[in-house]
Amino acid sequence: MSLPPIPKAELHLHIEGTLEPELAFALAARNGVELPYASQDELRAAYSFADLQSFLDLYYALMAVLRTEDDFADLADAYLARAQAQGVRHAEIFFDSQAHTARGVEIGTVIEGLTRALDAAPSKYGISTRLIMCFLRDESAESALATFEAARPHLHRIAAVGLDSAEVGNPPSKFREVYALAREAGLKCVAHAGEEGPPAYVWEALDVLGVDRIDHGVRAMEDDALVARLAVDQVPLTLCPLSNVRLRVIDRLADHPLRSMLDAGLLVTVNSDDPAYFGGYADDNFAAVRDALGLDAETLRILARNSFRAAFLDDETRELYLKEVDAHGQPAA
Repeated sequence: MSLPPIPKAELHLHIEGTLEPELAFALAARNGVELPYASQDELRAAYSFADLQSFLDLYYALMAVLRTEDDFADLADAYLARAQAQGVRHAEIFFDSQAHTARGVEIGTVIEGLTRALDAAPSKYGISTRLIMCFLRDESAESALATFEAARPHLHRIAAVGLDSAEVGNPPSKFREVYALAREAGLKCVAHAGEEGPPAYVWEALDVLGVDRIDHGVRAMEDDALVARLAVDQVPLTLCPLSNVRLRVIDRLADHPLRSMLDAGLLVTVNSDDPAYFGGYADDNFAAVRDALGLDAETLRILARNSFRAAFLDDETRELYLKEVDAHGQPAA
């Protein structure tokens, strides 16, 4: 009998990026949306990207099928079912409200639909969750501020704010004002930085936005002073290995800096990003880096422990999950 997946937290997961072709076609039929693909296989074949922007173009186009609370609840539930099978015990889930409100879908529809599935997750799947509202960095700072204000009635449902979408030319400092509002409201803060953008964007995310975690951050390794800062402060980095290969951030998984980041004392975690598009969910990413980088069982255990250390959890719950990691693969007492 094979060992089940190691318990882990997933901290870098875009819920819109879990839209598998089967669900996309089902929601399109339910909502009377015509997709520009003849079949699920044709759509899956389109999941091939030259770079981040070509991925984003398809990513946003497929969102047209998401219209109602039921759609968002079904999307989140489908992810949670897959996450359970991948050993995920805690998930912190991004959503892109501006991509939906721009299509005429109210922010409350998005949040209430998602949280319906998240509220059921502990009993249905044994997974605790947090919801993170991301701002689209290729939209204006004013749009981010308006989005935050529109979300105020729902902030009790939101644990943190984040920053995603096209990175180059959109530095974190562009969003200093909305992040200040989020911190004033008691929310945690994360931001994508150092994926396509330079190490300077990681510095800005830390010093201007005051983030608690860096999403991606692989290019931080180009700046020795930044690496030292991240190591001393133990700022978590939410790496997404399969995503990095599919979006050409790195050429081959064997070239991924994950091992050197661990060796430098960085608090790195492994996540799936947009798994429907990038060919793997959480444990698929664990298995991929294990095989490509030759990671042993203890290193995988460190990565799993890191995921709970970096999560927005209370200390008691964190310790329970860490004990599950330590017990994984050990003979029963």
